[in-house]
Amino acid sequence: MDEECRNCPALCETRTQVVHGYGDVGADFLFVGERPTARADAVGVPFAGAGGRDGEGGLRRMLERLGLCDVTSPADAPALENAYLTDLTRCRDPDRRPTDDEIDACEPYLNAEIRMINPEILVPVGESALTELGTEYTTTPTDDLTLPGDHAARIRGRGFELVPMIDPHEQTDEQTQTWIETFAQLMASDYRQTKGRQER
Repeated sequence: MDEECRNCPALCETRTQVVHGYGDVGADFLFVGERPTARADAVGVPFAGAGGRDGEGGLRRMLERLGLCDVTSPADAPALENAYLTDLTRCRDPDRRPTDDEIDACEPYLNAEIRMINPEILVPVGESALTELGTEYTTTPTDDLTLPGDHAARIRGRGFELVPMIDPHEQTDEQTQTWIETFAQLMASDYRQTKGRQER
């Protein structure tokens, strides 16, 4: 992964650093957001500071409740187990969302991470991630993939299952609980797909 990437000149001017993926490289569950948060841009860990409506780490608390993050680990260096975090784009502009061209420029990094991790479940976090991952990894028409409609739905993909999530800071308490309950049921099920992989 290129720490000095210059593929998007505009983003190079606004970023603090390139934020590549972070977590358990043997993970079954890969979470994909749209772009680094402001805190992620500062510390280099995707989703850092990605808050619930109270501004705290909404996604982290969800991962803790599912046993995927050690509650005692530092805020800026979460100890993840069976989870990997990444984004469609690796650099942040504080004033705008990434363009389609910027998402396309980062696509090789995301594809490399997905190949390396070879997860069972992809979790698109937010509408942009759902559109991008849905287009690439499902046969479902893009127009049929929407949030909040597909929040906590289980969508069969090509080699993966997708479980989309509304951005944590936009979720209601009820939506958060629904997603956690759905994902806990998935984790308790035989979710592994037959992909010719060996058990880790």
